[in-house]
Amino acid sequence: MPTSFTVVPVKDGARKAKKGEEEDVDDNNVLKEEDVATGDGVPKENSPFINNTDNDKGNNMALFEDEIEINPMVSSLLNKLANYTNLTQGAQEHEEADNDEGPKKKEVKSPQMGTFMGVYLPCLQNILGVILFLRLTWIVGTAGILESLAIVGLCCSCTMLTAISMSAIATNGVVPAGGSYYMISRSLGPEFGGAVGLCFYLGTTFAGSMYILGTIEILLTYIVPKAAIFVAEKKEDEVNALLNNMRVYGTCCLALMSVVVFVGVKYVNKLALVFLACVILSILAIYAGVIKTIFEPPDFPVCMLGNRTLQNQNFDSCLKTEIIDNVTVTTQLWKLFCDGPELNATCNDYFLLNNVTEVQGIPGLRSRVISENMWSVYGPLGKLVDDTKLDSVDGGDSAQDKYLPYVVNDITTFFTLMVGIYFPSVTGIMAGSNRSGDLRDAQKSIPIGTILAIATTSFIYVTCVVLFGACIEGVLLRDKFGDAVKGNLVIGTLSWPSPWVIVIGSIFSCCGAGLQSLTGAPRLLQAIARDGIVPFLQVFGHGKANGEPTWALLLTAGICEIGILIASLDAVAPILSMFFLMCYLFVNLACALQTLLRTPNWRPRFKYYHWALSFLGMSLCLALMFICSWYYAIVAMAIATCIYKYIEYRGAEKEWGDGIRGLSLNAARYALIRLEEAPPHTKNWRPQLLVLLNLDSDQGVKHPRLLSLTTQLKAGKGLTIVGNVLEGTYLTKDAEARKAEQNIKSAMSEERTKGFCHVVVSSNLRDGVSHLIQSAGLGGMKHNTVLMAWPGTWRQANDPQSWKNFIETVRESTAANHALLVAKNVDSFPANLDRLGEGTIDVWWVVHDGGMLMLLPFLLRQHKVWRKCKMRIFTVAQMDDNSIQMKKDLQMFLYHLRLNAEVEVVEMVRLCMLEYITDESRNSIRRKNQGAAPSTTRSRPSSTAEDTQEDEVAQLIHDRNTASHATINDKAEAGPDRVHMTWTKDKLFMERNRNRECNANVAVRDLFNMKPNQSNVRRMHTAVKMNEVVVNKSQGAQLVLLNMPGPPRNRGGDENYMEFLEVLLEGLNRVLMVRGGGREVITIYS
Repeated sequence: MPTSFTVVPVKDGARKAKKGEEEDVDDNNVLKEEDVATGDGVPKENSPFINNTDNDKGNNMALFEDEIEINPMVSSLLNKLANYTNLTQGAQEHEEADNDEGPKKKEVKSPQMGTFMGVYLPCLQNILGVILFLRLTWIVGTAGILESLAIVGLCCSCTMLTAISMSAIATNGVVPAGGSYYMISRSLGPEFGGAVGLCFYLGTTFAGSMYILGTIEILLTYIVPKAAIFVAEKKEDEVNALLNNMRVYGTCCLALMSVVVFVGVKYVNKLALVFLACVILSILAIYAGVIKTIFEPPDFPVCMLGNRTLQNQNFDSCLKTEIIDNVTVTTQLWKLFCDGPELNATCNDYFLLNNVTEVQGIPGLRSRVISENMWSVYGPLGKLVDDTKLDSVDGGDSAQDKYLPYVVNDITTFFTLMVGIYFPSVTGIMAGSNRSGDLRDAQKSIPIGTILAIATTSFIYVTCVVLFGACIEGVLLRDKFGDAVKGNLVIGTLSWPSPWVIVIGSIFSCCGAGLQSLTGAPRLLQAIARDGIVPFLQVFGHGKANGEPTWALLLTAGICEIGILIASLDAVAPILSMFFLMCYLFVNLACALQTLLRTPNWRPRFKYYHWALSFLGMSLCLALMFICSWYYAIVAMAIATCIYKYIEYRGAEKEWGDGIRGLSLNAARYALIRLEEAPPHTKNWRPQLLVLLNLDSDQGVKHPRLLSLTTQLKAGKGLTIVGNVLEGTYLTKDAEARKAEQNIKSAMSEERTKGFCHVVVSSNLRDGVSHLIQSAGLGGMKHNTVLMAWPGTWRQANDPQSWKNFIETVRESTAANHALLVAKNVDSFPANLDRLGEGTIDVWWVVHDGGMLMLLPFLLRQHKVWRKCKMRIFTVAQMDDNSIQMKKDLQMFLYHLRLNAEVEVVEMVRLCMLEYITDESRNSIRRKNQGAAPSTTRSRPSSTAEDTQEDEVAQLIHDRNTASHATINDKAEAGPDRVHMTWTKDKLFMERNRNRECNANVAVRDLFNMKPNQSNVRRMHTAVKMNEVVVNKSQGAQLVLLNMPGPPRNRGGDENYMEFLEVLLEGLNRVLMVRGGGREVITIYS
């Protein structure tokens, strides 16, 4: 139902009635400058409030005055839309486009072409052509009337369904000049658009080859056969001679047409009506000839020897002998079958045994020949064209028949070949849409004109099939080149008043169609090149000063030459059929897709479409491709697929609001809803990563190798979200957030990391990371693993918030049941282009984490970087464990997991930490503690021995920790008293007293019997001993994976936790610490 709009003027005072409204608008519907200044032609009052020139626009809309600069008023918008126009095609388009660069744009005249001149006649000219005049009679004679009608019905139904889909697309908004390529690319996206556009370009180019070959065939066969350069001395060489002549003359004709297109394309467009007139006159001549056969059939006798058709070119009379002056003499026909003109000469046996008869080639509508032409007569190459209703006596050597003047099949005929040869005669339905820039109302003209043109041509083809079969003898129909009627064009023998009407009309039709193909194909290629979706074609977007596609014309001529070198019209026709069918298939797909997706912008004015019709047309196109030629269909689809993949990986990214994106959105929504139903099974579990990146002050990525590790771990599979947090508020940091997102995407592209980028602006880093961990992802596509880098400079950082944020991230990942991967020395990790040689990936499996430590090395070794590395698994045995049995059990476990790895069990003996304190160390510690305050000793008289031992332990751990990190802190060289002490004696006493029972006289507790979170001394000892073992075994490994201890429950020990991890990782180059997510991620079951 149409929507009504009412424009209500806002008055700012009493206004006088406006006189002469038409004076306010010029010829182009553009308001004059003075009218814009005054608004309605009435002089403004001299008031600073009303006549304010500084803020003139929107002075009546003060409420919206702040938005005028970015959001124009409705009147301004409508004014621009009213003056919108499409650039017309051809030289005029390029000239006007070039003038756009000048100081003042050249005014474009609005298009004036209507439905009849702009769509209907161009479609008629492109659809009716060479196949109608040169091959339709042969198709009817070979396939029979019934199968010919089936062929015509299939092909015309395909184009009619395609036209319905095209009409829906063409009426869904303004169609700029560009036609089918524009419609497909904007409906299906740049990948499909580029692939189908290039296929359409190749089809148009090979169509030019077909028209040129048709021109040369008419010229050499029916007009000037003596102009042939290659003349066959033997009958079996006639085919090769004809092909060579086609190649030579076709190349010359192509060069001539290319020059014409290069020099004067405007004259080609002006001659289009002349060529169309020739086609229409030829068709009228055919119908006039059919009507004439009712009263007076034309005299075109066909000479038959027995039931075999003879080539009537080298003899005048269809007689073996004739009587001249009462003397029996042999005829020229006799000399063709005998070795001399004598009556007693040796002749061909079949010639002697059978009589020569003449049959009327065109008996007329009343002859009832239609019943004989109903059925197909297919045959192999070299099969004689015969009439089975005539008597024939077999005799002679059939192998010699190919040297005798019989009419034979020049190719093997079958139904699918007929379809491939005929289909080009129904192409050309895009001619109207290609002229969309010239149409007064494209949305109205394209559907009406195209569908009427297809209906008209379908009627012409159906009636021609029936009338040819009803008027022409079958043997003459199967005579492709008219050899039986002295080399006349078969369809010309039926026409009235003369066969030359068809000959002249057909050669003009072929010339015009060839010129149109050479004009349209380069512009189509230029449009694709200027879109920038195929990088290597960009050179073909340039041309002459006026924009003529010179380079594209050269490439088109080169490809067209390939078709001419094939030289056979019957071989070229199926090639271009493939490319046109591919184009039509995707037009139907575009319409069906848009209809099923119900995108908000899909509102075509043409209402007589349905997705089922589009789907039927798409299926019919695909079926016809394989019916015509299955191997050509595979080649065409392979070419389109290669172009698609090339544009996908190398082409420029374009966002055209295409249907494929809408299909992807619907598919993603459906998949997300399905994923939401249940968590993934263990067999389907893979790390879905949330990568926490750090940026520098310029919003650049600090650790790009973290993205490299992501790529190597994921290999493009599963979900990857790269996140970052900016401190501040979004209103002030939006520009920085966009810059950071762009930089991260660039880094992801360089590292070939496929995934999504998510930049969050938060008041502090701690909350921002928490938001990412909680809310990143959507539905079932949420991350299950967090990947981050180890904060290597946490000691040097003046702000302790850096390592506190790290520990909080560990806690929140654990609380969210996410796995955690922490990479130390991530900048030393290999890049994606590196190839590690012999080496190992060492896994230290201390506690069970759900199998993450087993799964990660397997995933890494799928990538080329780590493929040559071997996997080693180390596990730790306690005093009560049987290390031999543990090794056997672990090997069996790995066997069931289908993992190849070396297994080693490391025994860590539970020794008292005090045993590692030598006498020299004890004396050194005692000397350092001699200056301790006496009050401390007096306050604990009952625990002097205990305190002395624990002092020694704490001081030894502190000294080892200080020595191990002396290279990090430059101040360590000055002595222990100048080092920042994380673990001190006082902290030991505080920790001990916090957990001590009320009775102060309790004996010294065994440090190793305390809970882990109650004894930092024990944790430090474990870290030291574990580090010694790992460094001893895995210092030369390419990568070390080990369990990451959990943070303390009491946040007061966070700094100690960082020290423990630092000691644990000391001396190792590449380390990946792993914490499981609380679920099994690997299974032994299939």
